[in-house]
Amino acid sequence: MDSIKIAHLSKSFGQQAVLTDINLTIEPQTIYGLLGRNGAGKSTLFNIISDRIPATSGEVVIEGQNNVNNDRVLNRIYLMGERNLYPSRMRVSDIFQTTAALYGRMDMDLVHQLSSQFGLNIRTRFAKLSTGYRSILKLIIGLAVDVDYVFFDEPTLGLDANHRELFYSALMDSYAKRPRTFVISTHLIEEIANMVERVLVLQEHHITIDETTEKVLNKGYSITGPTADVTAYTAGLNVIGHDQLGNLRVDYVYGQLNGSRPIPDTVSISHIDLQKLFVNLTSQEVATFEN
Repeated sequence: MDSIKIAHLSKSFGQQAVLTDINLTIEPQTIYGLLGRNGAGKSTLFNIISDRIPATSGEVVIEGQNNVNNDRVLNRIYLMGERNLYPSRMRVSDIFQTTAALYGRMDMDLVHQLSSQFGLNIRTRFAKLSTGYRSILKLIIGLAVDVDYVFFDEPTLGLDANHRELFYSALMDSYAKRPRTFVISTHLIEEIANMVERVLVLQEHHITIDETTEKVLNKGYSITGPTADVTAYTAGLNVIGHDQLGNLRVDYVYGQLNGSRPIPDTVSISHIDLQKLFVNLTSQEVATFEN
């Protein structure tokens, strides 16, 4: 399948802008992490891509065709979101069968295998499922349905640590056996940091970062030492946040360091993890980003 190309996409609800001039290409056979604070527009973007809500302007093009009311290309996408779209009295087994019929392709052996591993009783009615098991039901569909693009919106909602670990393991196993694109939006960034190949950051209605995870992490630094030495060293750099404890200061920098600037003996420099980097990037009122 070709890339999903999003061009000049904007969405407003009344006078409230949620997405503004989004330009993005989602490549085949890649695992993405879509990061953004609550209300940043992640779910809105997913819903527009899957044609559940209309864009205000711009377009989503899949296989050279606009996605709006286009069942042929939309049938290659699965969106797992927080909304519950299933009849409350429908049994889990019937939901699996109905989804298989809708998409035409679904690995039912994997469905039964994962249902057993997660402890999901397929004879249970949807209304009787807990929040966690409703998430598990949708996760199993996302891993078993034969599509080219899977969008997971807060996929581990209500899952305990064991079930979250089982999901990530099942996702990587599924990806290895049948490579396709997964786009994961979650607040548990530390749990997906080692699996995502590309990072998207949605902030202030825009995509502010679209890079490989390796490149993003290589640009994030913590500069630690006495306050005067740290502030002198980071002057003019892209400081995205800091912590202070007495006279000890940590400046967080995103971008290139000044290679010609001597590093004081009192100052240490190390890379920061994706969670810390995201928190500092998105806590700024006005941020600048180097690409």
